[in-house]
Amino acid sequence: MSGETSAPGASPRAPRPATQKSSGTVTKKGDRGAKEKPAAVLPPVGEEEPKNPEEYQCTGVLEIDFAELCTLSGYTDFPKVVPRPRPHPTFFPSASMSEKPTQEDQRLSGSCSLNSLESKYVFFRPTIQVELDQEDKAVKEIYIRGWKVEERILGIFSKCLPSLSQLQAINLWKVGLTDKTLTTFIALLPLCSSTLRKVSLEGNPLPEQSYHKLMALDSTIAHLSLRNNNIDDHGAQLLGQALSTLHSCNRTLVSLNLGFNHIGDEGAGYIADGLRLNRSLLWLSLAHNRIQDKGALKLAEVLRPFELTHTEVVERRRLLLEKGPLERMRSPSSSRHGESKSDREKSQAIGASSVALVDKADKVQTMKTPKGLGKKKEKSGEVVKKDEKSGSAQSPVQGTPKKEDSTKAGKGKVTIPEQKPTKGKGPKTGSREKRSILLESEQLVTEAMEMVNPLLEPVEHRDGKVFMPGNKVLLHLNLLRNRITEVGLEGFLSTVQYQAQFSKAKSASKGPVGLLWLSLAKNCFSPQCPTYIMIQELMLPRDPISKAKSREEEAMASST
Repeated sequence: MSGETSAPGASPRAPRPATQKSSGTVTKKGDRGAKEKPAAVLPPVGEEEPKNPEEYQCTGVLEIDFAELCTLSGYTDFPKVVPRPRPHPTFFPSASMSEKPTQEDQRLSGSCSLNSLESKYVFFRPTIQVELDQEDKAVKEIYIRGWKVEERILGIFSKCLPSLSQLQAINLWKVGLTDKTLTTFIALLPLCSSTLRKVSLEGNPLPEQSYHKLMALDSTIAHLSLRNNNIDDHGAQLLGQALSTLHSCNRTLVSLNLGFNHIGDEGAGYIADGLRLNRSLLWLSLAHNRIQDKGALKLAEVLRPFELTHTEVVERRRLLLEKGPLERMRSPSSSRHGESKSDREKSQAIGASSVALVDKADKVQTMKTPKGLGKKKEKSGEVVKKDEKSGSAQSPVQGTPKKEDSTKAGKGKVTIPEQKPTKGKGPKTGSREKRSILLESEQLVTEAMEMVNPLLEPVEHRDGKVFMPGNKVLLHLNLLRNRITEVGLEGFLSTVQYQAQFSKAKSASKGPVGLLWLSLAKNCFSPQCPTYIMIQELMLPRDPISKAKSREEEAMASST
């Protein structure tokens, strides 16, 4: 028994040195392999993961950059970047489409393979659809639909989207946004290219309804669509305050789509309050909401002369007091009428900008003199000399009388004849300088226009009350499928009548003339309502589409 017990006792001892020797031999012979094993285990731990995405340099190709950043961030099951599908050509051949199902159904009825199932459900897989430019295949628009966009996806977008130099629009439809992810998305927008002007967030209801953050004062969004987001009167109040308040105003937003929401009379009143002092919004849709007569009357009231409130009158007087000393410094003879003051300010700013542009155009022409321009050069020199004589004293007051006449005929026509002689002549390197001159001229003109506060517009005094002329910048208003009756129609009829008379009186001069398109169909009144018919008759000659059609018909009739 002792031998038997010793044998098994020795047997476990015998392999121990063998294992030690074998392990020793492995460590001696395979030192490199043993050292590389922990290095292979380290990447999943996450110590090097956050460093790699930051070190990655984007190439400007979204498909490659997005996939690389996702893999470096440890995101395996990520959506693919695909071109946006174009279903229209497939639907044109109706005869062939009607014949195909009869043959394919017979084949697929017997056996339904996995490939056919996968091909049918490929459409529902999460993808990032992109609209590409036809020439250089650069990404112009991004469409994300039907899958939840989380924080990590937005973090990857913040690294790969800034390299897209031609990105113009981002469309997010039912992507499960929250108030937190919306703030992350808004922080991402300034990193993108300056060409990004359109944002569409549809089907993304938020508990706090913080959509107004997209319309902040530093926002560059020009087109914003917020359809189908369950926006109620509280959300409309925040949006109306983002359009304009007594001390702030959004100057970049051009179109706002609030269709298919839950905005009622109170919310429409808030939107109307935002339109009181807003002079940038051209296109507004409130279709498919819950607006009744009270809200419709408030919207119609803002588009014609309305009475200023006490706080607005006080703010207007304060602005006039601040403006008075500045005008006395600029011009020795001051007029009492606000309209002449605003016109003088615009002409002075445009005159000063034209003098600065002439100096820059003169520099551009001197750079191109070795090539020789012949008689055209002499003519352009004469034009420059004439302009230099008018602005030689370097004060905007002395050079304005001649430029006021030109600005009345056309505000932006002062700088165009000065730049025409330089076009098409000389080397191509001067084109960048010309573009910079044009951009600066646009900035100077817009700055001159932005200097005029809406409260400083010419007003009317009636019975001790102050009336503003109303918002004439809004061109398109859509109130389709609301709850407006004939009472609300009366308000819009008086608005359209006033704007029609105003546009006739102002036909000789340029400027905003009011609504060009108004949709009130599918509301709570009969289409044969006389008030509605009168509104349509007044709006028909103002509609640019109907004008174009009538011109085409006249041209066709004259040609035949």
